[in-house]
Amino acid sequence: MVAPSLLSADFGNLESEMQWVNASHAEWLHLDVMDGVFVPNISFGFPVLKHVARLCTKPLDVHLMVVQPEKFIQQVAELGAFLMSVHYEACTHLNRVIAQIHEAGMKAGVVLNPSTPVCMLEDVVCDVDVVMLMSVNPGFGGQRFIPSTMSKLARLRRLLDESGSHALVEVDGGVTLDNASMLRKAGVDMLVAGSCVFSAPSPVEACNQLASL
Repeated sequence: MVAPSLLSADFGNLESEMQWVNASHAEWLHLDVMDGVFVPNISFGFPVLKHVARLCTKPLDVHLMVVQPEKFIQQVAELGAFLMSVHYEACTHLNRVIAQIHEAGMKAGVVLNPSTPVCMLEDVVCDVDVVMLMSVNPGFGGQRFIPSTMSKLARLRRLLDESGSHALVEVDGGVTLDNASMLRKAGVDMLVAGSCVFSAPSPVEACNQLASL
């Protein structure tokens, strides 16, 4: 499965960008919300998200790269989001945040930065619906894939298997047609794809090719 990342879209032509996303084999649309505090950059806020939600027919995968993400649970739910993912590093009371996301009617995801070990999820892995590994340092689009993500994926798969968790595995950052097959074989369920699809000569074909792997 593949989720195009809005961060790489042409924001001057959002309607046409959403048209090809809607026509593609993408499963979700990935929305990276950045606050300039948790990560260096600011991406887009709820006015843009509301506009995109009206244009896009795909389920919305909202990834909050912000401090105190629990403050925005209700706003994300009001968008009609299918999934809200928060960073382990941004949540003082992660169990509570996961429960609040579920109570708001959404699936809950937890995200790990490249330097955060998988073992930090041992006590919540059976409570979440998605575990997302950042395969770049968050805050910028177009970065290169961090190779050590592969060994981290192996550790995550072992943790999921040993705990009996049914969480999906998502990878965000540096995904390309060159490494997508390797990631699939490593047990990744959802590939977040940014510039490799939005900057392709035919975004629909690039997206569909990723989705078929």
